[in-house]
Amino acid sequence: MLQIYNSFSRQKEAFTPIAPGQVRLYVCGMTVYDYCHLGHARVMVVFDMVARYLRDRGFKVTYIRNITDIDDKIINRAKENGEDIGALTARFIQAMNEDAHALGVLPPDAEPRATQHMPHILEMIGTLLEKGYAYPAKNGDVYYRVRQFKPYGALSGKTLDELKIGARVEVGEAKDDPLDFVLWKAAKPGEPQWDSAWGPGRPGWHIECSAMSTECLGSHFDIHGGGMDLKFPHHENEIAQSEAATGEPFVNTWMHVGFVQLDKEKMSKSLGNFFTVREVLKRFEPEVVRYFILGSHYRSPLDYSDDTLQGAKSALTRLYLALKDLTPAREGGASATYEEKFQAAMDDDFNTPGALAVLFELTRDINKLGADGAAAAPLGATLRRLGGVLGLLQSDPRMFLRGSADDSLSDAQIEVLVAKRSEARRNKNWGESDRLRDELKAQGVILEDTGSQTTWRRQ
Repeated sequence: MLQIYNSFSRQKEAFTPIAPGQVRLYVCGMTVYDYCHLGHARVMVVFDMVARYLRDRGFKVTYIRNITDIDDKIINRAKENGEDIGALTARFIQAMNEDAHALGVLPPDAEPRATQHMPHILEMIGTLLEKGYAYPAKNGDVYYRVRQFKPYGALSGKTLDELKIGARVEVGEAKDDPLDFVLWKAAKPGEPQWDSAWGPGRPGWHIECSAMSTECLGSHFDIHGGGMDLKFPHHENEIAQSEAATGEPFVNTWMHVGFVQLDKEKMSKSLGNFFTVREVLKRFEPEVVRYFILGSHYRSPLDYSDDTLQGAKSALTRLYLALKDLTPAREGGASATYEEKFQAAMDDDFNTPGALAVLFELTRDINKLGADGAAAAPLGATLRRLGGVLGLLQSDPRMFLRGSADDSLSDAQIEVLVAKRSEARRNKNWGESDRLRDELKAQGVILEDTGSQTTWRRQ
């Protein structure tokens, strides 16, 4: 049975969907004011893997990943650029989709934007006001009354006394209590605004996700996910808002993805120590980056370095080499054991390192069969199928192994040198043949001779 670590209970739990055979999944997506960095990529790839595996296990999955398209950071960046907010967000939504596609991330079933869900946001704030969980302040803002929601802090494990120590009221705020947080921000000159019963303004960040998730998936759904940094205060506040407004439990299972680290420090835009997906993809193939992300358990920290990316490239190359010379085949009975081991790993809180170990076990057994391609073909089909559950091994092996040119020889230049070497071999000019092989090897190109045919791949 599938076990998922629930951040709320702090333990693995047997996963039982609310509606049999159906899973409703919501993930906090991008605030679109800049390009995606590797931390964002990790969240996208991890929950793409989760959705893929749940579907492979036979569940009907409704996967929602939101877009925050109105926020202080967006407004400030648009001002810095002298750019229209709509143009800014459209540009970075397009960039986000390009990055996701490059990494093999399938589109979610819906991708709601905060600005398109304003009626439900206003309705939820109105409900919280009516129930006494919110209050309008003298400055025109509307705040959530944290002490009114007794379970507050259950997700993060923080008590109100602990929170009070670090709480403060910022300049311009008019809270009754430093712990309270904003639901509605009164309009400021030159900023986007919407009309409401309590004055023109725009929503706070937390209420946007509560409104979008409940409108798309209902008041009570199965899984809510996001980065570890969102556990507090964002997800804590979502619980408080949603459960106070609906009177129902909000989410059964909370999943949080660990940080991507650079030199053991969290990679983030605020610290300025991040690499965008686009920067990384200039140096490493997208599937290598995806393998790098899935090579660690989703809850553990992920340390970024050139060495770890090179290690991912080498590992993925080994898998593709096992597929290179195999003809397509249907899976046979010999594959059942591998399928069971793969499922056992994935059922253990989406243990992708364990699942990848099964792929290498398959690779080892394919390589043992050597030239017996007919016997190895069913194993190759299983390897490709299980890799596909993780979003890997879907490229043509020979094309993947040729890699990208980067600053080295182009494909055309390599083909010319390979042709010259083949001619030297036909003429039994072994000295010239060896010289050309060594020249290509020095450029990171490996040749493989099979009879009179020569194939090549990048190292």
